[in-house]
Amino acid sequence: MANKNFLFFLFLFTSFIVRSQSDGNSERSSFFNIVDSLFIDHDLKNYSARVFSNYKVKQFRLLNDDFKSRYVPNNKFGLGFGFASSKVLIDIAFNIKTGKKEATDRFDAQGSIIFKNHHYINGYLQVYHGFNIRNNFNEPSVFRSDIKSKTAGFNYLYALSEIEFSYSLLKAGLIKPDKKVYINGGFGVFMMFDYFSSNSTVLPENGLLYFNEQADIKRYNQRSVGILGGILSAFVLPENLIATFNIMPGIALVNKTVTLQDDGYMPSDPLLYKVDIDFALSYNVERYYINLTYGTGIYSTDLDFNNKYRFNLSMAKLAFGYKLKI
Repeated sequence: MANKNFLFFLFLFTSFIVRSQSDGNSERSSFFNIVDSLFIDHDLKNYSARVFSNYKVKQFRLLNDDFKSRYVPNNKFGLGFGFASSKVLIDIAFNIKTGKKEATDRFDAQGSIIFKNHHYINGYLQVYHGFNIRNNFNEPSVFRSDIKSKTAGFNYLYALSEIEFSYSLLKAGLIKPDKKVYINGGFGVFMMFDYFSSNSTVLPENGLLYFNEQADIKRYNQRSVGILGGILSAFVLPENLIATFNIMPGIALVNKTVTLQDDGYMPSDPLLYKVDIDFALSYNVERYYINLTYGTGIYSTDLDFNNKYRFNLSMAKLAFGYKLKI
């Protein structure tokens, strides 16, 4: 589905780092100055048109020491177009539905900005209806249109030194490196809301033969606030190639609620663990560029009673960009 709310989320994330002004007129002026500085590029040489193919997925798992039930959406691939500048990149993707499989109804938006050379912010919103249930205990896979999932959150990283190399500029085909290796580190915070539900239990048929009654879940939600650290790196390779690698592990306090078929409980374990990993490979010449990017976030928490919940948010993209002016 098209990422039509991309700019809205960028506006929302900047509210966490911009303090309000006391005077009404100055507040409006400050707001438009911020919008101009963050999103408006006045040099046409920095703009490019793009076409791309992508892969986006949110999948989750319920597991114990011996068995695992995995929930995977269909139609994970898309095609699209967009534009990029030094300030913003907007891609509009259309989900590919083959007709051979039952379709997952989905909305998946992600975006990132770098603010004043030290503040790296990225956010996401994912809403999925319909999952395949796969398992490792020889029950047949089945598609369940009644299983729903919603995930929203953001990461904020304060870089200890100025971010000399911009991951966003690389994706826009605007990197002109002046050294071979860039490495930066920092710390920050993240927040997240995650939810899944179904009309009955999310377990597959005969699932209670392999899980206990506390895994007979009808609805689950969690709200998390945590801290993270991160390393941002880039490496200039021969033949106009640039590779990047970023990693941001974190730990959060989490409030969890499990609704069962006939009861419910709040798991006692207060922690959620996560790690975000991104890498990219870019080929960039005077008039065009090609980018291959991949990112995944892996999250894990304990539901008590020997049950665990894990999920990951992943995205890959192959983009071809043509620069409008040189």
